[in-house]
Amino acid sequence: MNWIPTLYFAQALPFVIVMTVSVVMYKTLHVSNTDIALYTSWLYLPWVVKPFWAPLVDMFGSKRVWVLAMQLAIGASFAMVALTLPASRFFQMSLAFLWLTAFASATHDIAADGFYMLALEQHRQAAFVGVRSAFFRLGMIGGQGGLVYLAGTLGDFTGDVSLAWSITFGVAGALFVILALWHRFALPVPPEDGPVAHDSHARAFVATFASFFARKGIVAILAFLMLFRFAEAQALKLITPFLLDPRPEGGLGLTTSQVGVVYGTVGVIALTMGGILGGLAIARDGLRRWLWPMVIAMHVPNLIFVALAFLQPSDLYVISAALAFEQFGYGFGFSAFLLFMVMVADGPSKTAHYAICTGFMALGMMLPGMASGWIQGELGYGYFFVWVCLATIPSFIVAALVKIDPRFGRKAPPP
Repeated sequence: MNWIPTLYFAQALPFVIVMTVSVVMYKTLHVSNTDIALYTSWLYLPWVVKPFWAPLVDMFGSKRVWVLAMQLAIGASFAMVALTLPASRFFQMSLAFLWLTAFASATHDIAADGFYMLALEQHRQAAFVGVRSAFFRLGMIGGQGGLVYLAGTLGDFTGDVSLAWSITFGVAGALFVILALWHRFALPVPPEDGPVAHDSHARAFVATFASFFARKGIVAILAFLMLFRFAEAQALKLITPFLLDPRPEGGLGLTTSQVGVVYGTVGVIALTMGGILGGLAIARDGLRRWLWPMVIAMHVPNLIFVALAFLQPSDLYVISAALAFEQFGYGFGFSAFLLFMVMVADGPSKTAHYAICTGFMALGMMLPGMASGWIQGELGYGYFFVWVCLATIPSFIVAALVKIDPRFGRKAPPP
């Protein structure tokens, strides 16, 4: 299945560019932390409302056509970002095209996941889930690591940061055109891939939402989805500005290329390893057994940012090791959140219910992230990360409120 790796690489790359690479870009182009956090947090909105327009992907055209169209749209949006960066109002103009990228990327997620289920029989879906995950992570490394490193290197070579980012986004746009051309020939044509009848789908859509909100314990479930990542949502928008800001301003003074290596490559690899270990642990003992160790593993390592902010080490290996440890803990702990969503979605409408869960998850990331830049500006980096540690308290509270099936996630014993 030569299309699965490239399809899920293409799913990860625009998301990480919109949500993470854009933060690095705007920071190096001297946009304030307050504006970066506020406006890039709004870019979560397409993933928040994604469940509401997912039926349109079913109603009109095939999943295959949607995939190809959205990849071309993403490529065009990246090209327009590249063209707007030299302009005087680059921030507003590039944000507008990143919004288009975000909507196209969220729609691509819907179509790609639907196509995957249509193109493969159930047992083959399970067989290729590891390939999906691996290439999604490679897409993250390609964005946070490769593109950020490219922009930093070009900036050092040309002496023009704006030009460096224009070239980088031009490369990303060209890559998506190539991916669309490749998938035009590589994607199969499943006979079931076609539009769904409007009326029947509309009724099922309403019934699906109603069944989700009618489930037992829905208030605690929604609180968990919205608040478990409350601290992370704030920290995430300020980590790269913290790494990039000069030391007299409280940052660590890394170059853009160093951030691409330390955070975008080493950090993502540690994140992936933590996620793999977390999945194996839950598969062995179940989600209920590992919920609290994973809550602790995900949130306590935020203390590392407090230490980095107050001590400001200059050794790149020390910084890399600290970030790798924090990201490993985050990846290990985040496994519990992902499996919780799977548990909540389990049932006849699992695909739609999982999409609803991810929408609430994105909302829980968007709202706290919008204010994080202002908070950091008022407190400085050191006390901002102290605040982030205090902001983990709601996560512990909602973890205590949810009910976990003791059998969920655990491999069934042999008969």
